[in-house]
Amino acid sequence: MRLAVLLFTLPGWVAMASDAGDWPQWRGPDWNGIARGDAPLHWSDREHIKWKAEISGRGFSSPVVWGDKIFVTTSVPTPTGQTEAEPAGSRRFGFGSRGPQPEQKFVLMCLDRKTGKLLWERVAKVATPHEGYHPQYGSFASNSPVTDGKHVIAFFGSRGVYCYDLDGKKIWEKDFGLQLRMFNGFGEGSWPTLEGNTLLLLFDHEGESFLAALDKSTGRELWRVARPDGNTNWSGPVVISYAGKKQIIVSASRKVHAYDFETGKPLWECAGLGQNTIPAPVTDGSLVFVMSGFRNPNLLAIRLGRNGDLTGTDAVVWQNQRGNSYTASPVLSDGKLYVLTDSGMLSCFDAKTGKAYYQQQRLGKPYNFKASPVAAGGKLYLASEEGDVIVVNMGEKFEVVATNTLENQTFIGSPAIVDGEIYLRGQNALFCIR
Repeated sequence: MRLAVLLFTLPGWVAMASDAGDWPQWRGPDWNGIARGDAPLHWSDREHIKWKAEISGRGFSSPVVWGDKIFVTTSVPTPTGQTEAEPAGSRRFGFGSRGPQPEQKFVLMCLDRKTGKLLWERVAKVATPHEGYHPQYGSFASNSPVTDGKHVIAFFGSRGVYCYDLDGKKIWEKDFGLQLRMFNGFGEGSWPTLEGNTLLLLFDHEGESFLAALDKSTGRELWRVARPDGNTNWSGPVVISYAGKKQIIVSASRKVHAYDFETGKPLWECAGLGQNTIPAPVTDGSLVFVMSGFRNPNLLAIRLGRNGDLTGTDAVVWQNQRGNSYTASPVLSDGKLYVLTDSGMLSCFDAKTGKAYYQQQRLGKPYNFKASPVAAGGKLYLASEEGDVIVVNMGEKFEVVATNTLENQTFIGSPAIVDGEIYLRGQNALFCIR
């Protein structure tokens, strides 16, 4: 299965040097949510579960896969943390807790892909977080790890970034000395991005925000660019290529920005997104698609190749304000952009024009979504909070072809698909479906 000579790339898209047997970051090998192969159509608690592995603690990061290893992060209360009461003056009721939290172990786990057996786990840090997270959808381990087959990197935001080899030996660690202040104490979650020899980390919060580039082998800082338009942001950096040059796209509430990959120099910006940006940008090589779905929702299709402030110019090819995703990232395939709302409505747009092939289609019953859709074999896989994974045919016609249920599960992290297997992270377990 390891075809080292076969590299599947999309025009203009910078893909990691992975093959069909890898899912190196949470949006898959080509950053578009699409697997290089097929996936199962039907399963349940009683059929097609290859293995189930217990995952201790609480974490909503997505699993990543390289070769025969799966990597996940989690946060586990220490014995001291387990006995600590809720801090006085902390806030719940849909908002995160303020003030010191119970002490945690921040953990990277490595599982055997064939059996689900724990191969190793490393406690990156033991710390008392300075603020909490959204009580339903947050965790202290929501930043998904990333790997290139030699390094695996766990990013815990305010608690630092940690680089290991695939056998669990620590190569380096870096603490930025920050205590991020997130809007409403909703918690942290921006993903790390690996491209070539460079690791990109975004620190957008209610304070001094910046984007940093590190040498992936040493942790040495290569450059840092201030983000004066930054505020709380749960999206992250995505690297694309246009006209032979790499650029970094960062969606944010006030503006989407593009930066030169080598230097961090700002290239272009465009206002128009609403509050609480979460979905990952995606590109077809000529347009880049960015989206927000909370207050003042908007989806912008922006033409690449321009510089400066693109707000209000013809570089914005089309926009959409109906049925945008608040949390889930879109899937882009065969000239079609698939968008899923948190309330379970699916839309499919012509990526070039914004024409809706279908818009805000319900999935058969009321659902809630935080996991992002993934695709394989011409099918979309939508993992719901209710424990169902709905399978929809890709194309101009809306068609649900299967609904698969794992009882008493909730899916917040996004699935991974590798070599015909789906890896689904529930509250306290990782499932392999074959």
